[in-house]
Amino acid sequence: MKNLLALKKYFARYKKAIFSGILFIVLSNLFSVYVPLLIKDSLNDLQQGVAHHKLYQYAILIVGSTLISGSFRFMIRQTIIVISRRIEYDLRQDFWEHIQSLSYRFFQNYSTGNLMAHATNDISAVRQFVGPAVMYSIDTTVRILIVVTIMSVISWEVALWCLLPLPLLSFLIYKVGEKVHKRFTLIQEKFSDLTTRAQENFSGIRVIKSYVSEEREAETFEKENEEYLVRNMNLVRIQALFQPTLFLITGLSVIIAILVGGNMVIEGRLLIGDVTAIVIYLGILIWPMIAFGWVINMIQQAGASMLRLNNIFAIKTEIEDVPQGAGRISEIKGGIELRNVSFRYGENLPWVLQNLNLTIPAGSTLALMGSTGSGKTTLINLIPRLFDVTEGEVLIDGVNIKDISLKTLREAIGVVPQEAFLFSDSLLNNISYGNTSVGLEELKRKADIAQFTKDVKGFPDGFETIVGERGITLSGGQKQRAALTRALVTEPKILILDDSFSAVDTGTEEDILNRLREFMHQRTTIMISHRVSTVKNADKIVVLENGRIAEEGSHEELIEQNGIYAGIYGRQLLEQEIEQI
Repeated sequence: MKNLLALKKYFARYKKAIFSGILFIVLSNLFSVYVPLLIKDSLNDLQQGVAHHKLYQYAILIVGSTLISGSFRFMIRQTIIVISRRIEYDLRQDFWEHIQSLSYRFFQNYSTGNLMAHATNDISAVRQFVGPAVMYSIDTTVRILIVVTIMSVISWEVALWCLLPLPLLSFLIYKVGEKVHKRFTLIQEKFSDLTTRAQENFSGIRVIKSYVSEEREAETFEKENEEYLVRNMNLVRIQALFQPTLFLITGLSVIIAILVGGNMVIEGRLLIGDVTAIVIYLGILIWPMIAFGWVINMIQQAGASMLRLNNIFAIKTEIEDVPQGAGRISEIKGGIELRNVSFRYGENLPWVLQNLNLTIPAGSTLALMGSTGSGKTTLINLIPRLFDVTEGEVLIDGVNIKDISLKTLREAIGVVPQEAFLFSDSLLNNISYGNTSVGLEELKRKADIAQFTKDVKGFPDGFETIVGERGITLSGGQKQRAALTRALVTEPKILILDDSFSAVDTGTEEDILNRLREFMHQRTTIMISHRVSTVKNADKIVVLENGRIAEEGSHEELIEQNGIYAGIYGRQLLEQEIEQI
């Protein structure tokens, strides 16, 4: 239950409507419990003799009370249930914004399917508590108090005997609640696994089909699905036994009322109408008792889900932004400096970068080369603060990037990754993603620089062509050039190209680089590539090895050193000659 205390701030936003809902609950119950009293009086009057017009009065009062009670019942749903939907909206929005604020490392540790399960099943389970559980908790409590009071006024002896079996419900609910909480937690965990499996299969469908693994994946999913079914059935068995037991106990109370009350009527101590009213009130209590058990189930389920959500909310972003307006600079020119920079992904993990010192003047071009795992991509991830350095500092225009607001920093940087990601949307929306106000002519100009215009003209709807999930309808080279266009549209002061031409032929790559040189005049460019032809015209080339700078200099200077770079250059020249032969 303590997990649900985190919802206090959401309830506080709608306290007026909640108080109105509670008032409607009280009024609805007052009019509904008035009906058995009318039936009691009418039966007692019949037993003693009554005029016809008095019966009509009772009938009108019964119908009127029922209608008024129903009207207030409608108002309950218009307040408390509507509020539950609004709180669900607020909670999902807060969850989404929190997820977006977390660092890149978080998404390396949590699968997409797991997060989707949190955003769907867990939040829905919490809404069940906020709406129906809260409503029925208050409704049940108010109804029990009113009904027990009226029953005691009619006959405290009959009421006492009738209510004796009901404490058994408290013990039953307590024991069942514990099991429901444990089993629902297991269900939610398995649902996360199931969602993750489904998401990975959908995303990797081309790999699955390429390796003819549909049957194997179906079998794996079946095992996960079967385990999910088993866990659900374990919960259903508890719930299936729970409700009939509630009916049995409440039914036992009715039998006691008839036996005890009937004897008192025979003895002349009660009237038939009194016993009838008590039996009707017991019937009215049956639903609250059942609802009470149902509410306990929902509370236990919501508690398990809220615990999972609280665990996510408790995660703080590693990348702390400076307070709004407190950044030391508001405009970036592009000068970059790394001072004694070292980095590793965890305390017990090896160093990826070690004691790097590097200066990149504004408007210059730096190329990074090195074998796989040498730390090239990690280095460029430090510049927009996707990760923070473990030791040392990164400066832009002489200012530590930790003293620059993330908005200012990242708006000035355009990153084109090797694995280009495109949304399932039009090309236009994908390319203008970083600058939605860009005009079509300007967008076309940027597409020309990326050598993407001729491809767009070949698409059936031009820039309005829907590219499919992750850009599945485009080739690897087309996706890379679309991603480059998207980066250029933002007019970045710093452009980072992470092996962004790996899927592009050398001729097209040369054309793009020539056009980029003109566009990036007085802007800073950092490029990663394994091709010497891509980096040879850079102002400075840095070769990384085991997270350290092994060589640095211009193309000509590195050739003269006859080291790693010269060896790569020689091998690539030989490959070109072999291809020509």
